[in-house]
Amino acid sequence: MSADNPLSKREQEILELVARGLTNQEIARDLVITFNTVKVHMRNIFAKLEASSRTEAIVKAAQAGWINVSGMDELVEEAATAPALPVESPLPRWQRVYFFAAAALVLAALVLPGLRARVEARPVANALSDAGRPRLGAPPRVDASRWSSLAPLPEPRSRLALAALDDHLAAIGGEGPNGVSNALFLYDTEANGWLPGLSKPTAVANIQAGVIDGQVYLPGGVTGDGAASAALEVYDPAADVWTTRASLPTPLAAYALAVFDERLYLFGGWDGAAYLDSVWVYDPAADAWSSRSPAPYRAAFAAAAALDDRIVLAGGFDGRQEYASCNAYYPAEDRWEACAPMNLPRGGFGMAADGASLYAIGGGWRRAVTFNERYDSLTNTWSSIPSPVQGQWLAPGVAGRGSLIYAVGGWSGDYLDNSEVFQGTFRAFIPLSTRGQ
Repeated sequence: MSADNPLSKREQEILELVARGLTNQEIARDLVITFNTVKVHMRNIFAKLEASSRTEAIVKAAQAGWINVSGMDELVEEAATAPALPVESPLPRWQRVYFFAAAALVLAALVLPGLRARVEARPVANALSDAGRPRLGAPPRVDASRWSSLAPLPEPRSRLALAALDDHLAAIGGEGPNGVSNALFLYDTEANGWLPGLSKPTAVANIQAGVIDGQVYLPGGVTGDGAASAALEVYDPAADVWTTRASLPTPLAAYALAVFDERLYLFGGWDGAAYLDSVWVYDPAADAWSSRSPAPYRAAFAAAAALDDRIVLAGGFDGRQEYASCNAYYPAEDRWEACAPMNLPRGGFGMAADGASLYAIGGGWRRAVTFNERYDSLTNTWSSIPSPVQGQWLAPGVAGRGSLIYAVGGWSGDYLDNSEVFQGTFRAFIPLSTRGQ
């Protein structure tokens, strides 16, 4: 197999069975797995091969040498030399399946000789939108330890911002089936329900939000026409009003954002033309932006979170590859320092802190991700934690509230409306005894 084969052994096995003409139900029976598991594998195969149909996936994988369809060469030769068969003596089902699969490969090789070259040269689907992705249907939720399902979003969406307030979550903007949104929904953590808030003035996606002094700051993003925005809009949940503050020095979207010492820090992103390594800091008191030392690499769709005296920046996607990199930025010294990389490269995920730990939730641009990750700053190590969404979980809104990590929406074969919460560090409170008791 080719060294750059993105398919797992199980995915190769399933795609070979697809090439033999088996249905999802038949594959599930033969491999002794559930029907839903087969559907999850098929979504992952389509995402990895950037295919929109079974035939396209088979052709791409077979031409690249990633799957082996036994008997294919012999059937191609037979198809070229065999006389026409009488109508009353049809081929057995398995031979008909092989015949049509062989014909598809012959057509690709003879009629479309440049197919593989064009596929390899084809640019990645628009990284700033899910609108061009095949909509295969949202996956079934998987029971996962320490995850609980909450009331779903009123509208499915990905690439949204999620902000944690005292007793509410604010889900803002993003992209859904009807395009880029400016909707604001507030989740009541006590009532387990969503209510609409005042819509954001500018509809944007590929955004994150930070909370400073009870105000939600939301910079930049991608507008409905695909352009990057430089606007900074601020939501006051107490008054339910939006205001505009100093614009970014440059249009910016798909950045990583963290709040540290009552300031916003934006890392990397996309400016409408290129992926960046820039670092911008916003001071609300001065209503002004300033630049800092650049990040170690150029990427968008990374994630950042404040941790003690530093901000940890991890992962990202640069249009070609996902990163597993982890780097710590020390604002007081304007200095970068490497930390242990994640177990998997991730782009399009969120990160939130709980005590000395960080939680990386979602991702999966080039490959399926079947687990999330926890970073222990005391040991400088990453470990896997379960996920309620198997396969790709791209661009959910992620925010932390104490020991609870919330993940809302995202993309996994379709726009998602799920709302999930993960119980991070368990804390035990032991009452102190008093004299005489």
